[in-house]
Amino acid sequence: REATMTEKTIVFKVGTSSLTQDNGSLDRIKIARITNQLAQLHQKGYQIVLVTSGSIAAGFRRLGFDKRPTKIAEKQASAAVGQGLLIEEYTQNLMKDGIVSAQILLTQDDFADARRYRNASQAMQVLLKQRAIPIINENDTIAIEEIKVGDNDTLSAQVASLLKADLLVLLTDVDGLYTANPNSDPTAEHLPEIKEITEDLFAMAAAAGSSNGTGGMTTKLQAAQIATKSGVPVFICSSKEDTALLQAVSQANRGTLFLADEHAMNQRKQWMAFYARTDATVEVDAGAVEAMLHQGRSLLVAGVKAIEGDFGVGQVVEVYSQSEHRLIGKGRVKLSSEDLQNKLKNGRAEGVLIHRNDWVSL
Repeated sequence: REATMTEKTIVFKVGTSSLTQDNGSLDRIKIARITNQLAQLHQKGYQIVLVTSGSIAAGFRRLGFDKRPTKIAEKQASAAVGQGLLIEEYTQNLMKDGIVSAQILLTQDDFADARRYRNASQAMQVLLKQRAIPIINENDTIAIEEIKVGDNDTLSAQVASLLKADLLVLLTDVDGLYTANPNSDPTAEHLPEIKEITEDLFAMAAAAGSSNGTGGMTTKLQAAQIATKSGVPVFICSSKEDTALLQAVSQANRGTLFLADEHAMNQRKQWMAFYARTDATVEVDAGAVEAMLHQGRSLLVAGVKAIEGDFGVGQVVEVYSQSEHRLIGKGRVKLSSEDLQNKLKNGRAEGVLIHRNDWVSL
């Protein structure tokens, strides 16, 4: 490989509506168009990752369903049949250009468990180093919670963050974010660039998508929020043009670019913020909120006012302000809930509960 070739990592997320015909079944022409563009980018030296939907769409007709099923068990059965068909379609198309592809099926558990999180990252890094294209999908056959709306939007943002990608491209059936739904509101204005994702943006985002897909614009905003906070810019654009993926790398096509946060979290804090399971919470007083959010201080035991749930040393908990019951962040604790309760009960409220290096503000 020539040293002059680019080493940029681009994660593409392709939704069901970008892969299917009007009747909901897989469209082989659309897949061929996508893989052809991936091959061109790969040959230019880009490290490419594809997060794809479409397993249910690929499988439901093979099982004898006339239309995309709505029951969870039927979706999972369709995904079991369709996943093999989907990866075969990608594999055969990419192999025409001598490109090896690799199937990776993930669930939220793979991100929530710190060891599996690291293993997934290392495996994908090896694949990219060896010039393979990882093709990633939610493991819909066994996932229950993750099969809901927007699963692969979130998954693609998590993968992009995990790999510290240079760009995440969310391909859909609309050409970016608008001030209103452009299909129903002629006054809707296109927004070409977003510097900060605010609550107003979420309120403004109109649901997009189709009967074949599962995600709308809100889920894409949520994905963009995860990626940009991790230092990855996000470009949302339409997949309808024949060269949409090629253009998206330089944002030459019409779309919305979400700029990366200048104060991006490192990988350890990303894991705490977005993936770590939090089965317990603590409430803290106003002084602790001020110290942690604005002074970069640790959470002292003295600032804790209430505990809910059980936790052991080293577990991640959510921290809320007592006055507003507002989530202010997450952190890894240095005491178990039992030891903390005993300290508070016996009036020995000394020491640190969460060190500032094990804290992430939200």
